[in-house]
Amino acid sequence: MSPEALVMALTVFVLAVFVGFEVISRVPTTLHTPLMSGSNAISGITMVGALVASGVGYSGWARWIGLAALVLATINVVGGFLVTHRMLKMFRSRRQPDRGRTA
Repeated sequence: MSPEALVMALTVFVLAVFVGFEVISRVPTTLHTPLMSGSNAISGITMVGALVASGVGYSGWARWIGLAALVLATINVVGGFLVTHRMLKMFRSRRQPDRGRTA
């Protein structure tokens, strides 16, 4: 990778971090959990990109970074679904009606 391309990639990364922080910090707390559960799809796209980066014939560093991205995205997706499941469990009634039985 040329130095110019590296500087451009780092610039885009730093700008994305700042924009992402500003967008997330302005989300009200009542919308945070539903938006987080929706972002699991975006993490799924990250997993596909990480698979491509770690599987295609790039250099050794790109494969290790792709593997690290794959591990972190997998943790993000699994954790997001666990938190969403726990959040949805809060809205269930304590006593479940018997759906299979008829009187």
